Amino acid sequence: MAAEPVFVPRAGQVDYTHIRYAPVLDAVVVCRGKVLLLQRSGGMRSYPNHWCGISGYLDDHRSVEDKARQEMLEEVGITADRILSMQRGTVLLQEAPDYGKSWLVVPILVRVDDRRYQLDWESQAADWFTMAEAMELPLLPGFDAVITQYRDVVDRG
Repeated sequence: MAAEPVFVPRAGQVDYTHIRYAPVLDAVVVCRGKVLLLQRSGGMRSYPNHWCGISGYLDDHRSVEDKARQEMLEEVGITADRILSMQRGTVLLQEAPDYGKSWLVVPILVRVDDRRYQLDWESQAADWFTMAEAMELPLLPGFDAVITQYRDVVDRG
């Protein structure tokens, strides 16, 4: 299992590696009554082997929606033309004392038109789950609060 590469910020990008409060997006991707969850690679510095949505730091000038599109392409190969809609949820503060972090999480519901995906190095597995199945997985701490914001949408299909 490969170790997570060292983060090197691009011009205009903030490095939140050693900053207590870090804004992130957490995309809940849904298609026909199921949610796409990724299992983080064992070599990740934080939360290895946990299941989660598609996430990323809000570390530059881009909007949440633009950042979600970027992360979707990078992490699962979903292009912008396959995204049917996006809807922001309620922002959450999630404390992570084991990592010395306080995550400012911006949930975003992303509806896609099909269930195709292709994983990058950040994840070792992925699959489509019903809400009930998702809640049985070893989820990233606090992700249950993110995903349950969209329980009705997923359950309706």
